[in-house]
Amino acid sequence: MTSREDWWYDEAAGPLVRPYAMVRGRTRPNAPDLHLVTQVRASSFASDQTSLTVEHREIMSLCARPLSVAEVAAYLDVPLVVVKVLLSDLIERGDVLVQTSTPQIPDRDLLQAVLDGVRGI
Repeated sequence: MTSREDWWYDEAAGPLVRPYAMVRGRTRPNAPDLHLVTQVRASSFASDQTSLTVEHREIMSLCARPLSVAEVAAYLDVPLVVVKVLLSDLIERGDVLVQTSTPQIPDRDLLQAVLDGVRGI
């Protein structure tokens, strides 16, 4: 017999809160440039956290050190889109900083030299 407080949790399934409930039905983040490898970290000047949800606070504690968006999703064990929506909330508040990196495209001559070297093996 489960107590009245345990109705939201199922031993086999885990929490019965649907991901869309965590983000109040939102399916798109306000910060469109959040990719799997985008690095995020908590700001040292974070605002008052009393108005944040449990998931927001978990992200804040996880991001004490820089993590990729994919790592945050893995640690929280929630879908990537949910983490992106939650992170975009925190970015808008100024509680989380984004460290973007532009992918470096190798020089064509370098790629050709590597290809020639591999072919020569």
